[in-house]
Amino acid sequence: MLNTHDLNESDRHPDLMSTVSEYVALTKPGIMALLLVTTLGAMLIAASGIPPFWLVLVTMAGGWLSAAGANVLNCYIDRDIDARMPRTRKRGTASGEISARNALIFGIVLTLGGFLLLGLLVNWLAAFLALAGNLYYVFIYTLWLKRRTPQNIVIGGAAGAVPPLVGWAAVTGTLSAPAFILFAIIFYWTPPHFWALALLKQGEYGRVHVPMMPVVAGEDFTRKQILMYTLMLVAVSLMLAPFGMSWIYVLGAVVLSGWFLKLAIELLVKPSKAMARKTFFFSIWYVAGLFAVMALDRITLG
Repeated sequence: MLNTHDLNESDRHPDLMSTVSEYVALTKPGIMALLLVTTLGAMLIAASGIPPFWLVLVTMAGGWLSAAGANVLNCYIDRDIDARMPRTRKRGTASGEISARNALIFGIVLTLGGFLLLGLLVNWLAAFLALAGNLYYVFIYTLWLKRRTPQNIVIGGAAGAVPPLVGWAAVTGTLSAPAFILFAIIFYWTPPHFWALALLKQGEYGRVHVPMMPVVAGEDFTRKQILMYTLMLVAVSLMLAPFGMSWIYVLGAVVLSGWFLKLAIELLVKPSKAMARKTFFFSIWYVAGLFAVMALDRITLG
């Protein structure tokens, strides 16, 4: 005979797992992985090798909490337009699976948790940098720029460039020229990365009146902008060479940046959805690969 208690327990577990999954999805795990890669890469360069394990662990945890909080608050603010876009309508805040109130509390708790963890166990410079990146993303990008200007990604991209500063500050307690070059790499990488996606999803942005570059200025102008920012990215990526990076990094940066530039040129002269998709996905591997090469350089020859 079936036990009613067992039935209730079995019913409860899938619901719990589904709820946890919904909350985790609001943190945007795919984006988080790239942010943590850039944080770790900065720490390895700042330490000229491998920093203490506890410092890496705590910094990564604090950075994750802070960035996750910003992503959750972004989902909370954008729940109206997310519900009307196929790419985002399954988010818990858009579908109604997670209430606006709960999402807001979750985002604030994550943000405060990251700030306190970094401040108390790492240093307050790293903590305030992480908090500044969080607030910039929420208030400057999401609330102010996103729905008002096609330059939203350019100006708002500064928020995504903060994690390397956090990693550098965690190791050194200060900031110096290489840290700002790492910031610039992510800053100039963001427009070609996101605009390649916008070329694929411009219909969705247009329907919800978000003025992404292809919607406002057209595809041809967007492709030219992608090429321009990719050229600047190539130049900035090589600026690390005089700051102690060896041939390992230089070779890796030349190969990765050269391929990214090749894709940007092909996207301009042979435009297609397939080429935009190829450029977008390579841009993800580009930033991961570039910071992996930095790490290999410092671990091997640091």
